[in-house]
Amino acid sequence: MRKPFLLAVVLALATAGSVQGQTPVRIGVLNDRSGVYADISGEGSVVAARMAVEDFKAAEKGLKVEIVSADHQNKPDLGASIARQWYDRDGVDAIFDVPTSSVALAVHHVARERNKVLVDSGAGTADLTGLQCSLNTVHWTFDTVSLANGTGGAMVRRGGDTWFFITADYAFGEAVQRDTTAVITGRGGRVVGAVKAPFPASDVSPFLLQAQASGAKVIGLANAGGDTINAVRQAAKLGITEGGQALAGLLIFSSDIHALTPRVAQGLVLTEPFYWDLNDATRSFSDRFAARFGARKPTAAQAGVYAGVLHYLKAVATLGSAHDGGQVVAKMKDLPTDDPLFGKGTIRPDGRKIHDMYLFEVKRPSESKGEWDLYKTLATIPGDEVFRPMSEGGCPLVGRGSVVRLDRAQP
Repeated sequence: MRKPFLLAVVLALATAGSVQGQTPVRIGVLNDRSGVYADISGEGSVVAARMAVEDFKAAEKGLKVEIVSADHQNKPDLGASIARQWYDRDGVDAIFDVPTSSVALAVHHVARERNKVLVDSGAGTADLTGLQCSLNTVHWTFDTVSLANGTGGAMVRRGGDTWFFITADYAFGEAVQRDTTAVITGRGGRVVGAVKAPFPASDVSPFLLQAQASGAKVIGLANAGGDTINAVRQAAKLGITEGGQALAGLLIFSSDIHALTPRVAQGLVLTEPFYWDLNDATRSFSDRFAARFGARKPTAAQAGVYAGVLHYLKAVATLGSAHDGGQVVAKMKDLPTDDPLFGKGTIRPDGRKIHDMYLFEVKRPSESKGEWDLYKTLATIPGDEVFRPMSEGGCPLVGRGSVVRLDRAQP
């Protein structure tokens, strides 16, 4: 009787020792869980993060991973406050997702101050890897420059050489208008007008009427999420595209088109870095995701969380610690990226993740074969063409082809 008892004690102690010997890693998913970007990220990003931990087999690689989440409500002060509490008191090592550029920039500065990690997949501003770049931030999925080069460049090539912008009045809207304007004017086009809309905006019809009256060939929607959905719906009611003007959605997600339906959004040209139906690997992941998340397919932001968490865990497992955020991000840059959703890629010294982007057109209802059959692919844009060259971003980490080490407190 004593031998089985002693064996049980030995096994229990061995198991306890194994757990104690694992490297603790705490990941925070910070996003909009109740507002205009909840469908883009929200709980779906938490599901994606958990799938990444499972697929990485973190426990087998010596990592004990915990995921927490919070709603920043699209408020920079609240986002920064949550980040400080997570980093300072709650043991969070890395924050993921963070849509809304103004919130992302606020959290980005906190991550640098605390020497922790931010892997952003939901915000657009290219300033995260430009003048405000940091040793502690990776910008994973897209940015305003890639959207401008993709959608803006495509529309100008199609003859859309005069533009009017309806711009969300916060950091992302301003950045995407700025970067798209540079593409338009660089290709011989011109901007004939612009108007700032409050964020969020339930009624954009007065701004659409201004754009309609401008006579611009293209109305650029420098907004996202619920604001874009409202703008496209109201433009349809006003008959804007029937009158010969084109709508350019400068940040569109598949969840937006699903909400609009191809009947309303047909013909809209957009740029995304991920679509669930791109290939066998994206379809397989998306089917597993949908089985866990109410039959909804993942957005690009949610896909970015999955891929970013995978690569982050790879770096932590290689180092054997998540404690020093700067070291972890440096290791993420050293290791080539390779995941089933974005394929092979790299992270540049300025923190910009490089991968291909895709120019899509929303299918007509007659072309769509199902609820989530939304896009047809017009072009694949290589990553080294669609993202801003590192030499043009103004990142102080990079000087004349070499990486410059900066104190983390430096702006």
